[in-house]
Amino acid sequence: MLKISDISYSVNGRPLLQNTSVTIPDGHKVGIVGRNGTGKTTLFRLIWGELVLETGSITMPKGARMGGISQEVPSNEVSLIDTVLAADTERASLMAEADTATDPHRIAEVQTRLTDIDAWSAEARAAQILKGLGFDSEAQKRPCSDFSGGWRMRVALAAVLFSKPDLLLLDEPTNYLDLEGALWLENYLGKYPHTVLIVSHDRGLLNRAVGSILHLEDKKLTFYQVPYDKFAEQRAAKLAAAASESKKQDARRAHLQSFVDRFKAKASKATQAQSRVKMLAKMTPISTPSESALKRFSFPAPEELSPPIINMESASVGYGDKVILKGLDLRIDQDDRIALLGKNGEGKSTLSKLLSGRLETMSGRMNSHNKLRIGYFAQHQVDELHVDENPLDHLRRVRPKELPARHRARLAGFGLGADQADTLVGRLSGGQKARLSLLLATIDAPHLLILDEPTNHLDIESREALVEALTAYTGAVILVSHDMHLLSLVADRLWLVKDGTVHPFEDDLEAYRKLLLTSDAPKKARSPKVAAKSKRPTGDQMKALRADVKVCEQRVAKLNDMGDRLAKKLADPSIYEEGKSGEAEVWQKKYGEVRDATDRAEAMWMKSLERLEKAEG
Repeated sequence: MLKISDISYSVNGRPLLQNTSVTIPDGHKVGIVGRNGTGKTTLFRLIWGELVLETGSITMPKGARMGGISQEVPSNEVSLIDTVLAADTERASLMAEADTATDPHRIAEVQTRLTDIDAWSAEARAAQILKGLGFDSEAQKRPCSDFSGGWRMRVALAAVLFSKPDLLLLDEPTNYLDLEGALWLENYLGKYPHTVLIVSHDRGLLNRAVGSILHLEDKKLTFYQVPYDKFAEQRAAKLAAAASESKKQDARRAHLQSFVDRFKAKASKATQAQSRVKMLAKMTPISTPSESALKRFSFPAPEELSPPIINMESASVGYGDKVILKGLDLRIDQDDRIALLGKNGEGKSTLSKLLSGRLETMSGRMNSHNKLRIGYFAQHQVDELHVDENPLDHLRRVRPKELPARHRARLAGFGLGADQADTLVGRLSGGQKARLSLLLATIDAPHLLILDEPTNHLDIESREALVEALTAYTGAVILVSHDMHLLSLVADRLWLVKDGTVHPFEDDLEAYRKLLLTSDAPKKARSPKVAAKSKRPTGDQMKALRADVKVCEQRVAKLNDMGDRLAKKLADPSIYEEGKSGEAEVWQKKYGEVRDATDRAEAMWMKSLERLEKAEG
């Protein structure tokens, strides 16, 4: 178990954790929640040992392994699959030793341990993890240098998942995943065999992948052994009870103070007044959590345009001579709320750029209303803010004629108060930068708002505020997000970007989620009966099964060869000569160990063959 005992830690004199304790039982999946800036990432660094505690201790069982993502995978020429395989350092070391070891006793030990850690199916397991995070078979063979930083972060995530640490620490891992990758991770973590601590603001993940919530608030840690929605209910009840008790105490305090004020100068009442002064001094204030006001968003309302605001007929779009999407027959009206579904690389960003005017059609037609204004928010735009300027400087650039008071009012409408308005962007939190980018994207009161992963770096309360703002917004919304909760509350239409085109997805988000977890072909969603009837493994799954059979067969052959060499040694009369009886016993023991390992390997081989035969039908 992970035991956190009476810890305290401050940053620049500001306490983040103060004399707080919690115990996480082995095997628990725990979501860590709290407002931005309360110290969740700091807690992770303390657990890692990167920071030194002021008081208290953090302990784990002796020999337990921790794993997490500290940085992206380097840009080198090592393939993705080999990068992930290398993350299991024990397996990598044993595999290297198996090729060079000469002592039969050590060889037997190595082979036994390789069997215990299921080393022979490692490549298939690594491939499945990479596939779940968006890398097909061909991509897995390519070097890390072929991929951008965001994709290499996925490889780093795959590596730590493959290594299966006893304590897995993940800090906002879905920030660099698409919806498909986030749903896969959610499903994977739910089945993870060891302890997981995950900082996340994704309500879907916190409800389905974890069973407990660790809440960091007012410098204290509170452990709730329930998923997020149940935690939210319990916390709301606790807040209501605390508020009620605080109100009663305030009334009692006011009554006592009134008596003291009235009678403290009266001799006949002096003793009673003094008694009430002592009662007041002994009253411990009932504190409620320091709930800062929910920082809402206020999107300006555009004027109404006649429908449609965008209409496409047989349109195609791409880059240079390469067509990415074709046959687009789409219509957008001002009251549409559309979520784009589809795996990374299928063309969601390309479609967003076409709709926003950043790309032109290669063929066909796209007609837009002549008064149409479009707002566009993408995660990369947060990174393109001027870090050496403050938010007021950004507004002066786009609204040079407006008074500073108006600029500050606009910032306040997006939850950026007086302090943040004058702070350099480089010193703002990720959530504050996202709010500034959203303000700049909506400042012209767009009729169409295109949002690509708008919730990255926003805490749960801010995400709820964004849902409210989008619900009240009178323009059209095109939404790309890995946050199922946001999509389910905002979107009323779903478009599936797949196989070089875009079509309406006729089912709901929950059906799409289930489909992604059971099939590689979302197009079958319209025919649930057919999808349920067909259970044949995919091509990649068949490759993995055949690869498993092959490595099992190779291992049996290697152990048989080792057994033959040991049998030959045992047939040597010299080891039985007088004075060498101990040597014969050693060789006999080694031979027995190798035979046992061979029996286990043959059993694994037979099981892999049975799985393959069953899959082939």
